[in-house]
Amino acid sequence: MKKLLFIIVLLACTAVSVCANGKKDTAQNVPAAAVNTEFIASTPWTAAFADLAGVDGVQSVAPADMRHPPEYEITVSDIKKVSGSKYLLYAGYERMMKTLGDSAGNVILIKIQTDNSIATVESQAALIASYTHTESECEKRIASYRKTIEDGKALAASENLSSKKILVHAMQVYLAKDLGLPVTDTFGPGPVTAAQLAKAEKEGYDIIIDNVHNPVASPLMEVCPDAKLVVWRNFPETMGRGALERTVQENIDALVK
Repeated sequence: MKKLLFIIVLLACTAVSVCANGKKDTAQNVPAAAVNTEFIASTPWTAAFADLAGVDGVQSVAPADMRHPPEYEITVSDIKKVSGSKYLLYAGYERMMKTLGDSAGNVILIKIQTDNSIATVESQAALIASYTHTESECEKRIASYRKTIEDGKALAASENLSSKKILVHAMQVYLAKDLGLPVTDTFGPGPVTAAQLAKAEKEGYDIIIDNVHNPVASPLMEVCPDAKLVVWRNFPETMGRGALERTVQENIDALVK
């Protein structure tokens, strides 16, 4: 009888342990302690700027798996989450700001400029760090980001890309120039015009860099069938440490592969 009772108790403890472990594993892969409850960002891109500023655990209102996060429509729970934060980081073009601007309460709004050039990333990360007093960590992370682009520039030079005719989506010009690419002309973000198509057919571009968040290069590829199409992104599709640096590296890899 005692032996049977011991077995029952042992099985019960095992079941509790399994349930507890299962609950932990389903917590969106983000430990509760890692989530920054003081700081929240509008999109994965603005959250990535906070990361480079040395601020860890910043969450995004818009999900990272959206093709164009600024179009995200906020919910009541999103508003509550933002209202419970101390800072909201945003860029100004997000659809959600029409609502959040009036309902954020006492939340401190920090507006930043967003493009992936070294100059912009450095200045805007420094701005965020001035609020959070993370200047030292910011400098280290920016140094790593700068090295990724400088290494990419050296790689592009080794591939002799400076001799190519390159057409770049207007939202991707900043990184292209930092990589030392000769931006022959730009297009977008609106639909390609008849004049742009005529010029593309005449120029015969070697590389066309489009933007995954609002791709419009398809007509250009029809008149430049021999061009290499490269599609870059600005908004990281993952969250966490080094998200923007990974995004830039993936853009560089797509360019030189």
